[in-house]
Amino acid sequence: MRPLYLLGGIISVGLGAIGAFLPLLPTVPLLLLATFCFARSNPEWERRILAHRQWGPQIADWRDRRAINRRAKIGAIGAMTTGVAFTWFTLGAPWVSVSLVILVICGSWIATRNE
Repeated sequence: MRPLYLLGGIISVGLGAIGAFLPLLPTVPLLLLATFCFARSNPEWERRILAHRQWGPQIADWRDRRAINRRAKIGAIGAMTTGVAFTWFTLGAPWVSVSLVILVICGSWIATRNE
């Protein structure tokens, strides 16, 4: 199982790195998955992610307290809102309804997490 966890962690870090530059691909959830995988396959890589100056504190907050800081909440909900607007202008109805439902469900969940 260790090689599968290692592969999953590497893929998650790669996608998370891409997500740092693309607004529609979530970075922190992918790094959370990578940390989970590395905890079971390569503890040194897990420590390196947790020690990262930008992403480490967010991951530690989630692992320790299931918390998302206010800035991250605003950024995530703002990115989803931008996605809804983009869908409205490019695809219109009825497709914008799908984006809006995702925004309401995911945005509500994010907004109600601890800070």
